[in-house]
Amino acid sequence: QVQLVESGGGSVQAGGSLRLSCKVSGTIFSTYSMGWYRQAPGKQRELVAGISSGGRTNYPDSVKGRFTISRDNAKNTAYLQMNSLKPEDTGVYFCNARVDGIAVWGQGTQVTVSS
Repeated sequence: QVQLVESGGGSVQAGGSLRLSCKVSGTIFSTYSMGWYRQAPGKQRELVAGISSGGRTNYPDSVKGRFTISRDNAKNTAYLQMNSLKPEDTGVYFCNARVDGIAVWGQGTQVTVSS
């Protein structure tokens, strides 16, 4: 059974940084595409960063240049480095793993950015 466990969330002031981790177990991590999504109160869940099994990354304009997704296949872990955080980055951040049309979600970790 594939399981994802996020960690690293917290509260920071605007301009600060956080690094989120997503530990994956129960599968061959290197074959999965990984993504980080966030959901703000009253809003839909949105993609903030994605990385393919081959290491190709993609970001929406809202976080480009501030967020960096990476993966360490030896540790079965994906990361999201978030710099220059803004209050609008506040939300629950979810890790997602996808392969062959199958998607698995983590439980989420709260990120709160105060002005």
